[in-house]
Amino acid sequence: MTAGAPVRGAGGRAGHGMALRTVVRDRTALLCLTGLLVSAFGTSAMWLAAGIWVKSATGSDSLAALTVCAMWAPVLAGPALGAVADRVPRRLLLVAVNLLMAALVASLLLVGPGHRIGALFAVLVVYGASGVLLGAAEAALVAQAVDPRLLGDFNGLRTTANEGMKLLAPLVGAGLFARYGPGPVVMLDAVTFLLAALVFARLRAGEPAGGGDAARRGGTAAGIRLLRGSPVLRPLVYAGALTMLLAGVNGAAVYAVVDETLGRPPAYAGVLYAFQGAGSVVAGLLAGPLLRRMPERTFAAAGIAVFAVAVGARALGGDLVALGASTAIGAGLPCVLIAAMTAVQRETPDAVLGRTAAAAGTVMTVPNAMALAGGAGLVAVVDVRLLLPSAALLGLATAAWLCPGRRKPRRAGAAEM
Repeated sequence: MTAGAPVRGAGGRAGHGMALRTVVRDRTALLCLTGLLVSAFGTSAMWLAAGIWVKSATGSDSLAALTVCAMWAPVLAGPALGAVADRVPRRLLLVAVNLLMAALVASLLLVGPGHRIGALFAVLVVYGASGVLLGAAEAALVAQAVDPRLLGDFNGLRTTANEGMKLLAPLVGAGLFARYGPGPVVMLDAVTFLLAALVFARLRAGEPAGGGDAARRGGTAAGIRLLRGSPVLRPLVYAGALTMLLAGVNGAAVYAVVDETLGRPPAYAGVLYAFQGAGSVVAGLLAGPLLRRMPERTFAAAGIAVFAVAVGARALGGDLVALGASTAIGAGLPCVLIAAMTAVQRETPDAVLGRTAAAAGTVMTVPNAMALAGGAGLVAVVDVRLLLPSAALLGLATAAWLCPGRRKPRRAGAAEM
């Protein structure tokens, strides 16, 4: 597919369908989506099962919660890990990392009971690091293969696939664990890594286009410098970080909402998360056509505004309001992430694309993890009926700040590397 290929009828349903077909007919894009779909199923199943496993073995809620922290921690090393994706053939990296993770996850079954929980935490840390590596390599490969005007469609489909797996896979993982113990979940995850490696082995692209000296230029911090110096990328990534910070506060408050405003048992949070996931699936399908009709900043600002209003609505109470708000949160929240990644892929030179994508992921992801932890303390001292409207006002302010200005920003490719 050539970068100049027209996308006819991009303003209507026929154009949307044609755009999606164009994306999935591209070999690299289709293989990346397939690999993501397979891997996301295993990851989502393991994510929940790991917490259940630790809780069952130790009886500790704190240790169970730390399983998520172990998977998130390597995101802090995103720029350094992204540099690997700029210096190593990307196809080789995708295959090798998936094969390594298949072997590493499967090895948990060989560890004695007395050391298994410690080994699980070690594997989860490597798990998180592999996710950063794979994401950076995949983003760079797709940016080479897909028409720039269709990157929004790809990233939307990526979100839809990822969120769709989050709706199904955790139930499968929890069910397998409850019936048969951790063994089948571990093997399921290992097999999905193996299948993903086989899928990525069929890719034809692999070398960073810049290669050699170009890939080493600027060192590990090149991606961070490019983000900071780009008037195109900087506002999107910063807005994404602020939004994810508020999303962490909202996530920390979900059980208080269930208890204090809805009067429901804690398990009802699962229903709210299911509706949120459904909203994200819909947002992923609509992202492509919307990004062809409006600038990334407008799309992101609109999504942040929808997210913010929905967060505030959660404080009102009532099941219908809560379910509608969860759906709207799911639909609005991914918009800034999709817009930011699409802009990164369009605006960044290939030689530093792995570092830039990973750096953007770090900047936008770390605030969410911090807010999840800090939000738990806020919920203990601040009523959610005050906390959530306050978060909503900050979200609306972020959306207003992000709205496009009068000047057209220069491209990030011209920024200093």
